[in-house]
Amino acid sequence: MQVTEVLLYALGVLIMLVGLAVSIGLHEVGHLVPAKLFGVKVTQYMVGFGKTIWSNRKGETDYGVKLIPLGGYVAMTGMYPPEKPGGKARDASTGFLDNMAQDAREASAETIAVGEEERTFYRLPMFKKIIIMLGGPLMNLVLAGVFFGIVLMGFGVQQYSTTLGSVSQCLIAASSEQTECTAADAPAPAAAAGLQPGDRIVSIAGTEITEWQQIGEVVSAAPGQPLVLEYERDAEVATVTLTPAMTERWLLTDQGEVALDEAGEPLTQTVGMIGVTPTVETVTQPITAVPQFVGNQVVAVSEVVIGLPQRMVDVWQAAFGNEDRDPNGPIGVVGVGRLAGEIVSYDEAPVAARAQFVISLLGSLNIALFVFNLIPLMPLDGGHIAGAIYEGIKRGLARLFRRPDPGPVDTAKMVPVTFAVVIVLGAMSLLLLYADIVKPVTLFG
Repeated sequence: MQVTEVLLYALGVLIMLVGLAVSIGLHEVGHLVPAKLFGVKVTQYMVGFGKTIWSNRKGETDYGVKLIPLGGYVAMTGMYPPEKPGGKARDASTGFLDNMAQDAREASAETIAVGEEERTFYRLPMFKKIIIMLGGPLMNLVLAGVFFGIVLMGFGVQQYSTTLGSVSQCLIAASSEQTECTAADAPAPAAAAGLQPGDRIVSIAGTEITEWQQIGEVVSAAPGQPLVLEYERDAEVATVTLTPAMTERWLLTDQGEVALDEAGEPLTQTVGMIGVTPTVETVTQPITAVPQFVGNQVVAVSEVVIGLPQRMVDVWQAAFGNEDRDPNGPIGVVGVGRLAGEIVSYDEAPVAARAQFVISLLGSLNIALFVFNLIPLMPLDGGHIAGAIYEGIKRGLARLFRRPDPGPVDTAKMVPVTFAVVIVLGAMSLLLLYADIVKPVTLFG
C-alpha cells in the first residue's frame, strides 16, 4: 500500500470506531434519559469497558469513557429486589448458583442510600421499566433510520430503469448448454422489432411503464401473444408490435434461489421473453421509503441472529479450515473496521460511493445493535424487558383473582443465566476476532 492508501485505510477504521462509540453512547442515553425522568438514581454513565480513561461527575452521576469501546452501561440503584418483598439482603446458605444470586442482591442493596428506597429501578411499574430498557435499542433504531435516510434520500439506490441496456440477438433456453447465438437461431423479438440499447420503454399493451418490473410481468405472462410497445428514442416516440417468444427459464424460490424437484434437479418454467435487459441508474428515494428499508434490514438481521449457532459453526470452520467465509454471516468489530478501511482506501471508487458505503455500514451496525439487544436474555436489554413483562403478568393475574400483590420478580435468580450468556458472548467475540484477522470478509477478494 502507498502512504495515501494507508492513511485512508486508517481513516476508514477510525470512522467506524468513532461511529461505534457514538452509537453505543447514544444507546446508553436512551436508557439514561427515561431513568432520570422516572426518578431512578443513576450513579454511572459509561461508554466502553475496562479501565476508565476519562470521567466527570455531574450531580449524582459519573459520566465517563473506558478503554475498550465495545459496549457501555448505565448503573441504576436497586436493579435487583430483595429476595422477599420488604426484605433485606441476607446471606445465602445453599449452592453456588444461589450464592451468585444473593451476591447480586447484596451488591444491588449497597447502591441504595438511606431515604432513597423509592428511587430504585425494581420499584418502578412495569411500563416504566420497559420504557427505560427499550430506550437503548430504540435509539439505535432511530440512528439506523437517520443513516439509511441519508443514503436513500441523499445518495439514492441503484435500481433498474425502463431504458434498455442491451438487446439480445437470440434467445437461449436456461436448460440449454448453448452460450452464444448462431446463424441458425431465430432473432429475439426485440431485435427483430428494431429495438436498440438506449431506447426507453413508454408503454406495453396500453399500460404505462414506470418501472422495469412491469415489463417483465407483462412480457412473461404473454408468450405467443402480440403486444403493442411504445418506446422513446432521441426524444421521439415510436410504436412496434412484437410477440414474446416461449422460452424456458429457471423457476426461482421466494429467496431468489433456483427451485429443485424431488430428485434435486433444477426446475424451469415456460414464459414469454423478448430479449432485453435494463440499464441501472441511481435514484434518490422519498422519506416514505426509509421505514420499509429499515424494516427489511431488521428482518434480515433477525434471520441472522436466529441462525446464529449454525453461523458461528460456519465461522469456526472457515477460521480453522479451508472453507470460505460467508460474507452475509456475522462479522466482528475488527471485520467491520477492515471493511470500512478497505472501501475508504479504494481510490477507484468515487468519493460519493465510498461515503455511501460507510454510512450504510453504520446503519447496519445500529440495526445489529437494535436486534441483538432485544434478545430476551439477561444481561441484554431484552432480558430485563422480559422480566418486566413477566412481573406485570404476575401482578395483573393477582389483581384479577384478588390475591395479594406478589411484589417485584426476583430477577437476581437470573444472574447465573447472565453469567453463562456473558461467557458465550465473550467466546463468540473472540472467535469473530480471530476469524476477522486470519480469514476476513473482504470486498475486493
